[in-house]
Amino acid sequence: MPRVYLKPGHVQPVWAGHPWIYAQAVARVEGGAQPGEEVEVVDARGNLLGVGLYSPRSAIPVRLYARESGARLDAALIAARIRRAIERRRALALPRDDTDAFRLLHAEGDDLPGLIVDRYADALVVQFGTVGMKRRDGAVFDALTRELAPRAIIDRTSPRVAEREGFDASSGVVRGALDALEFVERGLRYRVPLELGQKTGFYLDQRPLRARVEELARGRRVLDTFTYIGALAMAAARGGAVEVEAVDASAPALGVAVDCAARNGLSGKIRFEPGDAHEALARVGRRGGVELVIVDPPKLAPTRAARARAAGAMRRLAREGCRATRPGGLLVLCSCSAAVGLDELTRALALGGRDAGTRPVVLERHFQGPDHPVPAAFPEGLYLTSLIAEVAPL
Repeated sequence: MPRVYLKPGHVQPVWAGHPWIYAQAVARVEGGAQPGEEVEVVDARGNLLGVGLYSPRSAIPVRLYARESGARLDAALIAARIRRAIERRRALALPRDDTDAFRLLHAEGDDLPGLIVDRYADALVVQFGTVGMKRRDGAVFDALTRELAPRAIIDRTSPRVAEREGFDASSGVVRGALDALEFVERGLRYRVPLELGQKTGFYLDQRPLRARVEELARGRRVLDTFTYIGALAMAAARGGAVEVEAVDASAPALGVAVDCAARNGLSGKIRFEPGDAHEALARVGRRGGVELVIVDPPKLAPTRAARARAAGAMRRLAREGCRATRPGGLLVLCSCSAAVGLDELTRALALGGRDAGTRPVVLERHFQGPDHPVPAAFPEGLYLTSLIAEVAPL
């Protein structure tokens, strides 16, 4: 098996359990490793640190899937790890009567780096994040079919990721037949056409926040920006909000949101508005604000290099969110990028609040749901952070 040697000073995180080998940590590669091939990762003395898949075009050229010598990512190991992921979700009571949509397999969190599988009732949506895992797609599809007998398997691999990794991105239904994802989460019913392409179709990772917003919304007026298909808005409406305005720039997403609200008997409780989130926040702020404001933008920092720009954008959103929140009201501010984690998001809230002449007080911190597990040695895996803050006068 080809070997990847690490530079001195870069071994400790990998030894402790970090699954990524960054390009700057690599001293040399021996053995003629090819894209997608299995490689051993060793320290400068040749001591084994783990076995992973090789992605020479990536800033992360190796992602480890095992620590023991002789491990092979063959069909049997892929199937075993998929079975283990399924059992882990069953231990979390997923699926259950009121929720049949959840993350079934979470890449590094389930020891299959480069592979995401989301379950939507009887359909599965798959995303491949590395050339090595993509080259094993047949084994992945076979194992999922044997274990779950899904109605359909859909490949939603990002074209940008595929280009970076050097493979062709297939998209659409690869097994079975389906034109929309139909599922239930916390008793709310959704139908999302396949052509609506955010993530795998839905933001499954925000389920805990949706439950909390539902608890907090009673008796409050709510503004939900970047609403997508209205999941947080529907949670607020069902929770007893006095009024809910939900804003998104995407007309197709809002069309799905309107349909989903109707499916759940919430049409008269939510006002869906097409438009820019910044403008909506400014408008509500000029009117004196509302008691609960939700700001959950799409990823602002897809890479570490974009962190500074993303921090500035988040500070602006925090400023606008604080101005749109009535004194004493609540602001929910979210980041779905590991590059803007808890510390960065909290700082953006503090600075944006100060810009707005307010003093935000953080009451709660929320992260991705438990169906998105994170190895203890892998802080980058904690990519979703949400703050719930009381906005007080300065």
